[in-house]
Amino acid sequence: MNQRMATKDAVKIPDFIANPVTAGREDRYETVMIDVPKVLKSWQTSLFSYEWMLPDGRIKDAAELPEKEQPKRAEVEGKIASGAALEMPILGIGLMENIEIGSGRATFLTLAAHGIRTMPVHIPKSNQSEFKAFIAKV
Repeated sequence: MNQRMATKDAVKIPDFIANPVTAGREDRYETVMIDVPKVLKSWQTSLFSYEWMLPDGRIKDAAELPEKEQPKRAEVEGKIASGAALEMPILGIGLMENIEIGSGRATFLTLAAHGIRTMPVHIPKSNQSEFKAFIAKV
């Protein structure tokens, strides 16, 4: 999906490409444009959100991230700076009926930290109805 977006700090976001996890399984996934703030609010209840998010819902700065997550953030920042294409994250529905980020968490959250409001992602076709509330109005 070739869609350029500018963030609140005027960073140009590269093109998005299909996540390789979906290769050969395209019939199981669809690409949708999601509302990032709505997804973040849902993901905040994830058992994994503490690594990237503070209790108030703010995404941690790179220096605040756990040591193992800092290189992931730096890699995405480097791709943004160089204009390299980014793989679309894969979202799903968790056990607590919240959004979970199955693949591409660093990409999704780094772009969200830059203020992206909409983003293309892959979702399982089996979760289409659960995602209706998270689809961006474009």
